Amino acid sequence: MSKALLRFIRLSPTKARLVAREVQGMNAEIALASLEFTPNKAAKIIAKIIASAVANGGYEAKSAIVHSCRVDAGPVLRRFMPRARGRATPIRKPTSHILVEVMNQSEIDTLKTSFKNSKKTVSKVDQSVKSAKKIESNEPASVANKSSQTKSSNTKIKQDDSQKKVAQKSATKTNKETKASSTTNPKTTAKPKTTKKDEDK
Repeated sequence: MSKALLRFIRLSPTKARLVAREVQGMNAEIALASLEFTPNKAAKIIAKIIASAVANGGYEAKSAIVHSCRVDAGPVLRRFMPRARGRATPIRKPTSHILVEVMNQSEIDTLKTSFKNSKKTVSKVDQSVKSAKKIESNEPASVANKSSQTKSSNTKIKQDDSQKKVAQKSATKTNKETKASSTTNPKTTAKPKTTKKDEDK
């Protein structure tokens, strides 16, 4: 793969991209022929860059393919025009950087095969991630079952404790009732009290 870069061209990047999109992916010889007959300032500049990229790689124009033609925005020159009543209107003069990459057909084939292999590896990784997510999604269900079992066992224990407390309360109540009945009905009868008058008699 060979490259050619031309910077700070006095050309609007939006206008240059219109031509760059048409050239991208074309054969270098066909691209040069089509750009020669397009009445556009960007066409002449891009044709020169493609020719220099082909020469840099030592390719033939018949076998070379324009892999990419990228247009980036450069700095903008700011000027102004004096107008009536002491006013001034701004003038923007944009610049652009154009990068062209030229490749041979064999290099493009190797890139395609490497891209396919990378896709396969990505799909394998995605499958492994999905399986891991499934396992993680199943784990919370088992945890929920365990938690429900523990909750049910805790409720049973609480019920048993409440039943024991009720039995203890009933037993204490019966004990209190028996004590109260024994105090109200004593077995031994109390002796009548004797006074001094009775003794004198």
